Amino acid sequence: MKSTLLKSAAGALALSLALPAGAAFADDSIYVPLFTYRTGPFAGSGTPIADGMHDYLTMLNERDGGVGGVKLVVDECETGYDTKKGLECYDTVKPKNPVIVNPWSTGITLSLIPKAAVDKIPILSMAYGLSASAKGDIFPWIFNPPATYWDGLSEILKYAGGGSIDALKGKTIGYLDFDAGFGKEPIPLFQALAKEVGFNLKLYPVAAADMQNQSSKWLDIRRDKPDVLVMYGWGAMNPTAIKEAVKAEFPMDKFVSIWWPNDTDAASAGDGAKGFKELNWHGTGTDYPALADIQKLVVDKGKSQTPKDEVGSVLYNRGVYNSVLIAEAIAEAQKITGKKVVTGEDVRRGLENLNLDEARFKALGLDGFAGPLKTTCFDHNSHSATFIQQWDGSKWVKVSDLIGPDTSRVQPLLDEAAMTYAQKNAGWPNRSEVCDNK
Repeated sequence: MKSTLLKSAAGALALSLALPAGAAFADDSIYVPLFTYRTGPFAGSGTPIADGMHDYLTMLNERDGGVGGVKLVVDECETGYDTKKGLECYDTVKPKNPVIVNPWSTGITLSLIPKAAVDKIPILSMAYGLSASAKGDIFPWIFNPPATYWDGLSEILKYAGGGSIDALKGKTIGYLDFDAGFGKEPIPLFQALAKEVGFNLKLYPVAAADMQNQSSKWLDIRRDKPDVLVMYGWGAMNPTAIKEAVKAEFPMDKFVSIWWPNDTDAASAGDGAKGFKELNWHGTGTDYPALADIQKLVVDKGKSQTPKDEVGSVLYNRGVYNSVLIAEAIAEAQKITGKKVVTGEDVRRGLENLNLDEARFKALGLDGFAGPLKTTCFDHNSHSATFIQQWDGSKWVKVSDLIGPDTSRVQPLLDEAAMTYAQKNAGWPNRSEVCDNK
């Protein structure tokens, strides 16, 4: 099969600096493939995330000799955010014994969920993918911390309702979404809440082909005048939507996104973007010792593809957070098993025992970077609180206290969705994997 490890010349050079050639097959290293997309209409979102993921892991190699004294083999596979290419990437990396796979696409994640238990490779779909896979008793190989798309939706709606979703009764809520697995994921919860609470839900799906041509959707939005407009966008859809909102003179303080728009998405719309809001759960900027180490040991030494002004952006730091989870899962696996070179089965156990509290973040050089995260055998998410940040024309400013999910509403629906998934997939196995935190 033709390899899908489609790296640019610059990318191949940067990656080759992480470890010597052929190290992916060394028996004294740990292989960590990264599914990325640095090309095409989704590159605006994919590139900074890829840079953050790659740079943090490379920094650990340079500063600490890897994790637990074991070097990490960091390898990228270009998916173009295409499910078919993502599956080809999976087939390419599987023989190299990866300890984890990061699909970075809800579509790819959904396709890999049935494979994970068979191939003994855990899937980390950080804050994306199938929300119901937070249920570790049903999905022992899938992890989606720190919050699901359903959690995020309830947090946005709680914020819009001044702390209560019930306050939205009688309101019109718009939903502008990328019309693919990602954008469709929260719709069942959205529809259930609309029916229960009594708000009027308006859907504005944006096809992949129309990400940069949303004018018809914005005509509908101007006609409907939603009291709140929620966005689940990706790639070129995000800056286009923000620009269209400015053109349509939509009140930017009523335009709230899930956690994916980057600094450049907002900045591209000029001063009119002031007031645009999004959820987040971690810090922005570079005022953290770990980020300083990345700058000194990786970026400044030419072992990165990252432009200097990208370090510290929302999505770059999102990639860093993702790699923190990878490294912590490996470290926990080493602790649990007593082994230095761990396997995918070991790292699955590590992912079930993540405990990132304030003290641990400080020890990692990320003091104050994010709130606590704790996973268990039965909770693969943590359902963490988030906050609203607002674009002030040049940077993001935190404008809310922490907002937890509406657990009383979300959890029963999440439980039901997980059971439905298992029932619809004939022969879905009952959990038999070891649990270290009963």
